[in-house]
Amino acid sequence: MASPSFPLVELRSIANAQNEWVALLVDAVGQPADSGFLQAVFGPADLLAAVAPLECVVRVADPAVLHPPVLKVLPPGRVVLAVAAGALARDGVARRLAELQMEGYRVLVDGPLPDGVAPPLALRTVARDCSAHAPPAISLPALFGPHLAYGVDSMERFRACENAGFAWFSGDYVLESALGDDDDGTTRKRMLTMLALLARDADSHELEHQLKQDATLAYHLLKLVNSAAFSAGVPITSFNQAINRIGRRQLQRWLQLLLYARQDPDGPPNLLLPLAALRGAALEDLCKREGGERDEQDIAFMTGVFSLLDRLFRMPMSDVLPDLNLRADVQAALLRREGALGQRLRLAEADAPGAATLAGAGVDAEDWWHSQLHACHWAIQVARNV
Repeated sequence: MASPSFPLVELRSIANAQNEWVALLVDAVGQPADSGFLQAVFGPADLLAAVAPLECVVRVADPAVLHPPVLKVLPPGRVVLAVAAGALARDGVARRLAELQMEGYRVLVDGPLPDGVAPPLALRTVARDCSAHAPPAISLPALFGPHLAYGVDSMERFRACENAGFAWFSGDYVLESALGDDDDGTTRKRMLTMLALLARDADSHELEHQLKQDATLAYHLLKLVNSAAFSAGVPITSFNQAINRIGRRQLQRWLQLLLYARQDPDGPPNLLLPLAALRGAALEDLCKREGGERDEQDIAFMTGVFSLLDRLFRMPMSDVLPDLNLRADVQAALLRREGALGQRLRLAEADAPGAATLAGAGVDAEDWWHSQLHACHWAIQVARNV
């Protein structure tokens, strides 16, 4: 039985300007992160092992919680401390944070400094909540950083934050990643055809024929199966070889994800890709934990991955689904978030799920946490291999 006292944790991805995940933002839900929260989340080795090699950025309101037993579970090479700027108004705090930097921690000053408090010379890297607005352009110390902008919920805000000097970004701006503006509809039609073939378990020859019409998708597939994740030392040069190497079940899963890898091979990654992987893996793991059979796990995975198709295609989900011939419960989940799958999908979409959301999905906090760790680990591997 999972512990009912396990804390609710918010996890958000942090990406750089090249659309690569670089860290995860870790926060307590509904209250500041205290010593009990930090020891419960970081005490076991699971979190840092799951998200390696990424760092974890921890927001701390009161640096007094960073006493030796807590710091023991926060290794300086893996954890970045984002300390509320208001704490610097108290005597000794700036000195203590400077000492932590000397011990190897990276310290971000989170938020604007209180009136009358001078910027500490030793603490020049910042974090800012940019949900309301971005700081003026070129307003951050250029020789320090990387500075973190969180709450970045649109591409317009992302660009403003980038102009202001931020290099790390977190927020829902990733949901605006999609096909390029120059798409004439051909790519969308081809991708929808591929989705329909996958949904009806099409013959491999049909899939191969479709792939041959889409050089970018074929490129990403061959890159994937030749990656360290699957490589057996013999280069894969054809679609049939790819099927034999990774198996049809895994191939269909990768093709579902590769639909999000629509960027130029030399361009930046699409941030929808790891997010789709995260949702799919989380729903699959929850299904597995409840004893779901392999086919049900596949359905749960597909539901999570397909939940971003409306964002990808920039069209209503109701216009995406008709040709896919999906099961009624999958359609209800994707269109209206109804049924058991729909409740789980609501949970996967919530970066900071509350107790009511967990209860509605029939999931306790600890099971959800371990599903998130599994999903984060898998999404990181996907992002690195595609």
